[in-house]
Amino acid sequence: MTPLALGIVGVVMLFVLLGLGVPIAWAMGVIGVVGNVAALGFFPTSVQVNLVVWENGTLFLFIALPMFLLMGQLAFHTGIANDLYDCVHKWLGRLPGGLAVAAVVSNAGYGAVTGNSIAAVATMGPMVMPQFRKYGYNLSLATGTLASAGTLAVLVPPSALMIIYGAWTETSVGDLFLAGIVPCLILALAYCATLMAMCRLRPALGPRGPAYPWRERFASLTKLVPTAVVLLIVIGGIYGGIMTPAEAGSVGVLGVLAVALAYGRLTRAAVAASLREATVTSGMVFAILVAGVLFSRFLVQTQVTANLVAWIGSLGLSRVALLVWLLGLYFLLGTALDTFGMLILSLPFVMPIVVAAGIDKVWFGVFVAVMVELAAVSPPVGITVAVMRGVAPDVPTADIFRGCYPFLILTILLTGLLIAAPEIALWLPRTARA
Repeated sequence: MTPLALGIVGVVMLFVLLGLGVPIAWAMGVIGVVGNVAALGFFPTSVQVNLVVWENGTLFLFIALPMFLLMGQLAFHTGIANDLYDCVHKWLGRLPGGLAVAAVVSNAGYGAVTGNSIAAVATMGPMVMPQFRKYGYNLSLATGTLASAGTLAVLVPPSALMIIYGAWTETSVGDLFLAGIVPCLILALAYCATLMAMCRLRPALGPRGPAYPWRERFASLTKLVPTAVVLLIVIGGIYGGIMTPAEAGSVGVLGVLAVALAYGRLTRAAVAASLREATVTSGMVFAILVAGVLFSRFLVQTQVTANLVAWIGSLGLSRVALLVWLLGLYFLLGTALDTFGMLILSLPFVMPIVVAAGIDKVWFGVFVAVMVELAAVSPPVGITVAVMRGVAPDVPTADIFRGCYPFLILTILLTGLLIAAPEIALWLPRTARA
């Protein structure tokens, strides 16, 4: 069997395993190891496995991921997320569809702490759904808003997806964080404006919330000040070149611990739960990352990558046509895989094509993040929709998807805007470097 034929068989078997429900880390790991043994032999493969585990396990940048995940878990278990929603709700709840607008803003804000869309939906969903029910919101719109708004976490710093993408592609994580800010703001504002317009035209969709006295509104801000200061120090430290992302994550954890301690919320149970959940998620991501590297090296050894790049090049696709093709690819992957799995599985195939086409890696990181957002709320699976279904089991999945469609359209429009005007994502990192 030729190397290329072996590589093609390996790719086919990978998707067979995924179709059978094998976890992506196991599927890519098995194909990567077995394929490399077939291509190189047992001893070279065993050396390669050891090197891959060591290189990724000792990668300094990768320390940032468990630190930021731990920061998000601590924020959740110590009630900081509740403070965020309480404040935003008191300021924006009186607008048309104000509770939904507050949910969008809160999800974006919580994303700045956790960097994980699934965690954002799982946290904000149980907190906000009782409010939606209390004020008679249309449940399709309510659940669709929460499922869609949670995806903003992959764009707002410190995005876990951006950290993994940066580590994999050797792209500056600081630049990736900066590049996601403007698209995130545009999308969040578009979500809020659309909700307000829909609820103004059809008030039954989302009635206005209660009006709070100015004294209560300003009082709610005081609980956010310490956390906001921590985030400004963390993000500002990265952009100012004072701290690396890994160091900033550690500072963020210490800051959240200090805030929780000051408010008397730092309990042994909260710390234990935060450590446990951050460790489990970090371990899962690390397993997927190592398996993805092994699979990627298998593709290189069997010349699948080189032949794929040559074939795409022979098609003579324009930049726009290539990106539209990739958009379809991510839609397809999103029907079966979660966020991290989709990212790691796609990069070995996609990055050589992107580099050969001369597409900026920072810009493409934002593009991939937006694609992940689209996949997260697209039928038939939609990972954040699945999480939302667990939060609101009485709302049919079809109704949740229907509530996501306006936001899905807005995200597709943002994708077109990014393709037409790449400076939307690149302006901020380039300005920061100037």
